Amino acid sequence: MSEECTHDCSSCGADCSSREKASPKSFIEKLNESSKVKKVIGIVSGKGGVGKSLVTGLLATAFSAKGKHAAILDADITGPTIPRMFGVNERAMSIPQGIIPSRTRTGIDIMSINLMLENPTDPVIWRGPVIAGVVKQFWTDVIWDDVDYMFVDMPPGTGDVPLTVFQSIPLDGVIIVASPQDLVAMIVSKAVNMANMMNIPILGAVENMSYVECPHCNKPIYLYGESHIEAVCEENGIKLLGRIPINPEIASACDRGDIESVKGSWIDDAVSAIEQIPASEK
Repeated sequence: MSEECTHDCSSCGADCSSREKASPKSFIEKLNESSKVKKVIGIVSGKGGVGKSLVTGLLATAFSAKGKHAAILDADITGPTIPRMFGVNERAMSIPQGIIPSRTRTGIDIMSINLMLENPTDPVIWRGPVIAGVVKQFWTDVIWDDVDYMFVDMPPGTGDVPLTVFQSIPLDGVIIVASPQDLVAMIVSKAVNMANMMNIPILGAVENMSYVECPHCNKPIYLYGESHIEAVCEENGIKLLGRIPINPEIASACDRGDIESVKGSWIDDAVSAIEQIPASEK
């Protein structure tokens, strides 16, 4: 520190220890002391209804099938669908050390607000700060036991909860989910811009409801018109990691709580991109 220091770092260009102390503090929350998580991936979008929960479920299922311990933190507090997709009905357990997440039939750990409510159809009528606080607790209070890959199912948009996740949970990267309508450019750009502003790596994008496969000739039929996702990804400097078709079998499996039975190669590139991320204990 200089003898002439005024202690006002905003008007000083010197690189000293005092300036380091004045730098913005990290808002990253610590895991429960009994938890261990290696990689955390956020599944995001600029709007709702594009299939973030579906992509989250398919990715967790894919890694579980590879023998990895996968987990899902359902950050969509007001619109949770993850437990229903996996057929999980039992409530999460609380012990003195923390909260024990529920587990699917293939061993995927799940934490969702619907696993804490008396009735899964009860609405969550809370204001933003309360919802954000619950999301933090899902990270800090839940005992995530030796998780290889955690997927955070984010609510849509750029409001309180997505901001809380970006600031409080050490994400290793995000995958953006889009749909083939004309709004796709705006949807992807919003998510890309927010991730860039928060310095979160973008692994790429997945397009849901991309096409219908003709049952006779197996050719794709584009119900929403020709997709522009490749051009949009190129404009935003990100990779296209997969296209998921409109498939009644996928919808039926999710409705009956059996997403773990869904088989397909639509998100193989997304799985590969996640595998390439260096593991780092949180």
